[in-house]
Amino acid sequence: MFRPNRTYKKQLKSIADLLGIQFAETDVVVQGMSHQSVDLEEGDLFIAFPGAKTHGAMFCSEAKSRGAVAVLTDKAGAELASDVGLPILVVEHPRHAAGIISSWFYGEPMRNLYSVGITGTNGKTTTATLLTEIWGFAGRESGLIGTVETRIGKVAFPSERTTPESCELQSLVATMQERHVQNLAMEVSSHAIALERIRGSHFSVVAFTNLTQDHLDFHQTMEDYFQVKSQLFSFEYADKAIINVDDSYGLRLSEKSEIPVIKVSRFNSTADWHFIRADNITKGFEIALRGPGGILIDGRLAMKGEYNLDNVLMAIALAYESGIDPLFISTVLSNLKGAAGRLESVLVGQNFQAFVDYAHSPDAVARVLDTCQKISNGRVIAVLGCGGDRDSSKRGLMGRALVEGSDVAIFTSDNPRSEDPQKILVQMTQGIALVGGSQIIEDRKAAITYAASLANANDVVVILGKGHETGQEIGGEIFPFDDRLILAEAIGLAK
Repeated sequence: MFRPNRTYKKQLKSIADLLGIQFAETDVVVQGMSHQSVDLEEGDLFIAFPGAKTHGAMFCSEAKSRGAVAVLTDKAGAELASDVGLPILVVEHPRHAAGIISSWFYGEPMRNLYSVGITGTNGKTTTATLLTEIWGFAGRESGLIGTVETRIGKVAFPSERTTPESCELQSLVATMQERHVQNLAMEVSSHAIALERIRGSHFSVVAFTNLTQDHLDFHQTMEDYFQVKSQLFSFEYADKAIINVDDSYGLRLSEKSEIPVIKVSRFNSTADWHFIRADNITKGFEIALRGPGGILIDGRLAMKGEYNLDNVLMAIALAYESGIDPLFISTVLSNLKGAAGRLESVLVGQNFQAFVDYAHSPDAVARVLDTCQKISNGRVIAVLGCGGDRDSSKRGLMGRALVEGSDVAIFTSDNPRSEDPQKILVQMTQGIALVGGSQIIEDRKAAITYAASLANANDVVVILGKGHETGQEIGGEIFPFDDRLILAEAIGLAK
């Protein structure tokens, strides 16, 4: 957990007053906060959330031993912590309270940066990365919070989750402010909105990429998924919005958003930002697009995949809103690369193209395979698995997308977590006939090796689902596993 060097101090009574809690006068001073007992430091407030399996208050004794001076929790947590000997602030919704107090504690740091929050099913990571690349070329010190990594200027480290919990988030942004970061691009997951991780945050602008089936284990229905995403587009969280109206949910959101909306579209010339040309060239696209007031941005884009046109358009619109000159954006287009593990090329001297991609929803799988078909002069050989302990309703849809989009479909394991990999594979392949070399190979390394062994000149091999990830979670244990390294090794063996 990153913490600013500056010491922040608040009276526990002031925190209670902020939350509207009747609390006796006390000389307890809070110097930080965390929801993780292992991250606590001397003088911290321990925020004990109720969890799916255990209550955070179960760790209050450990929290005290690490220096916690008080606890914030709900009634159930207060009962568990009653004999620990620490002052306890009791609230009905600890997550809500944590967002409010952590932002206040660190002086609302997100308001002190030009901050961008990006949400949607697909494209968040690539859009955020492209935006920070443009800022970097413009000499702006920037921060990034997202699925692949978190960056403070030039310091990068792997992210534990797409959007951190509120106390970690506010501490992180306060650290960015202290290190003179000017701009922040942040992915905002639907879980983060629903679980109030962003409560207390306020963005300069928020963006919506698209909404397709995913996370229905958490949201139950697409309507609930949409309504949760929609909460971000309010004056509580942002001043304005940029929305992709090619997406049906985006169009609907643009009509109901309570904050001003800037529309982007690949196809609709009446949108504020839209393409007037996007021609395929050998290594990407030759593009031209219009913005507000007739702004013209054009140049070459060295990225494959028509869906990346959406991501680039959104990133350009966001960069312009942050004050980047359109002429400058044109000059750096050809240098944009996007995020790791997103149609990332693996080259080890082979005579066919090979890629790794993070696609793990039906729509994302279909889009990536469509791109592979367009750039292939031979067959598309694709490997895909589905994660365990996640939305099982999308598994059959992903399986069909794999078969329909590839010439050789290889079904394998992803991160089975606590589930039986064979059960997941049955759900993926139910009703599907495997033909033309297509197979079910549970062992992911063996599946990737098989795919590489089939490839001939002009074919495309693509490994889907894990992208940038460097581990595979099986039965609660994470084993080292990087699709990029495994694929490179497999190509070497096949040569």
